[in-house]
Amino acid sequence: MRLKIKFILFVVILHLICLVLTYFIFEKNKIVFMLAEVLIIISIFISLNLYRQLVQPLTYLKEGINAIRDKDFNVKFLSTGKKETDELIAVYNQMMDELRNERVRQEEQHFFLEKLIQTSPTGIIILDYEHQIKQINPKAAAVLSANPGLFINELQQLQAGESKIIRIGGLSTYKVQKSHFIDRGFARFFLLIEEVTAEIFDAEKNVYDKVIRMMAHEVNNTIGPVNSIMNMALENKDLWQLENKGPLKNALQVAIERNQNLNIFMRNFADLVKLSAVNKKQIDLVPLVHAVASFMQVKAAEKEVIFAYNFPKDPFYISADVQQIEQVLINLIKNAIEAIDKNGLIKFTLDKTEQKMIISDNGAGISAGMNEQLFSPFFSTKKDGQGIGLTMVREILLNHGFEFSLKTVQPGQTDFVILFRNNKF
Repeated sequence: MRLKIKFILFVVILHLICLVLTYFIFEKNKIVFMLAEVLIIISIFISLNLYRQLVQPLTYLKEGINAIRDKDFNVKFLSTGKKETDELIAVYNQMMDELRNERVRQEEQHFFLEKLIQTSPTGIIILDYEHQIKQINPKAAAVLSANPGLFINELQQLQAGESKIIRIGGLSTYKVQKSHFIDRGFARFFLLIEEVTAEIFDAEKNVYDKVIRMMAHEVNNTIGPVNSIMNMALENKDLWQLENKGPLKNALQVAIERNQNLNIFMRNFADLVKLSAVNKKQIDLVPLVHAVASFMQVKAAEKEVIFAYNFPKDPFYISADVQQIEQVLINLIKNAIEAIDKNGLIKFTLDKTEQKMIISDNGAGISAGMNEQLFSPFFSTKKDGQGIGLTMVREILLNHGFEFSLKTVQPGQTDFVILFRNNKF
């Protein structure tokens, strides 16, 4: 039974008893009876007033509880002028202010966190309690869409607190880290995908820069004096008058030639670390590609490789260093020719809509195991390869800010794609 009903029953029963008692004195003393009736009426009014005063705080409490249940923290009560009720109203209003301010702070923090996640240059994937993707920011979505399914096995194997370096296509490198946070008392996991391609390239470049410079220094310091000594010996006619000295003379001549080849070999490495700053100018790729292809025509003819062109009728302008782009084209065409056994095709495509160039060949293609090492310094699949061709291509294109990729898109078709979307002139 409710407290209000109990109070009403108590007041009603009490006044009924008083009325019955006054009835017994009605015959004996009517004046006292009248006074008693007046007192009972006054008591009823006083009881009703007390009832209102007692019930009002309970009404406020009920309305306040409903507001809290509905999470409406804007409901506040005005003072009534009654001390006890006003104390309760003051406490309630203060509590509602705190709850409202706390909700505003949480909403602001949540909005800031969402904004931070969405604009973060680091890919963020938040999983639900069943380890399924619950939320993903644009950076992570771009990485996963560019490499569909590639990360799934790698991510599932990671434990909380672990990190792993994943290299894709020998070009893009990502650091993936798995961690967790507590949500409603349970652990939820999230993944951070950070691209560290630039950092890896810088570290590799610093290493091979030092190695190449040291090698070049030692080789040049040795080859110069040795060649001078051998040339002096060859120029001394008195040493070669005897017939049995002929083989020795030939051996010295071969040694000089080998030293020259070694010098050229080291110069090729040195060129990699001596790339000049990019001197961008407006150039038309159409005549440049034709010129380089004509230059490589003799080498292509040795394997009966033909060139095909899919060029726009209008000029295809880009802003680039013509000498460095020419070097890129020479390396790419050379690699394409060497990938073909015989009777091959190399096709050049310039797409103005997509702002890209594609060099396709129908050679042997790239195996899955080679993808991650394609652009690594000194890596080569050729028996006598130095492993600097694609490394130089990588350095030049990165210095220009051009995106690129190399992959076998289908059996008998390998594409090297260069995107000029950041091209400005």
